[in-house]
Amino acid sequence: MSERARIGEGIRALKSDLTGPGGPQISTMRNYRFAIFQYAAEEEFELRKQMRSMCGELQAEGWGVLSIDLLTLLVDRLRKEGDRFVQRVIERERALFQDDPARALDYLKDKIADQIDAPEGIAADVIAKIADFADRYPEQADRTLVLIGRAGALYKFLRSSALLRHIDGKTRGIPVVLLYPGTRVQNAGLSFMGVVPADGDYRPRIYP
Repeated sequence: MSERARIGEGIRALKSDLTGPGGPQISTMRNYRFAIFQYAAEEEFELRKQMRSMCGELQAEGWGVLSIDLLTLLVDRLRKEGDRFVQRVIERERALFQDDPARALDYLKDKIADQIDAPEGIAADVIAKIADFADRYPEQADRTLVLIGRAGALYKFLRSSALLRHIDGKTRGIPVVLLYPGTRVQNAGLSFMGVVPADGDYRPRIYP
């Protein structure tokens, strides 16, 4: 089966589990409405295309859909630090890269790690966006979907397992699906971007 066909199969399964007669069932664990949708990183645009189609179908059926862009959240946070901060980081990273690319990467990680991986980082922004959406549709938790995407744009910095851990219990019972570019290893292991060593520390169901 091609990767595009596999994505399509996974999306059909996800929609079926979301819209079943008993309400959303995207997890094997009770009261745990998280799932991961794994896809090959090189099929990012195909994944977006097929997800948009599914979301359009859901919205036509009266669902609310919230798409959260992790890269946008990070950029917004860095802008709040001010232009001088951003420029200093860029200049320092460029200087370090000339002598040692690995050291330059470590410098960047040190400067923005808390913005990405700490509980008060982009995880807090995800929680706030979900809360705001839920407040606008208070009676619709069973007909609302949150998609968290653009994880690949934060490659080398993001730990998706940490993000899910930070938002666990703070999503108002709304189904949340993390779009995960990478490869699947055995049943529950995932390798971010197909490069990072496989992590099996995932509680959510993995689609396809």
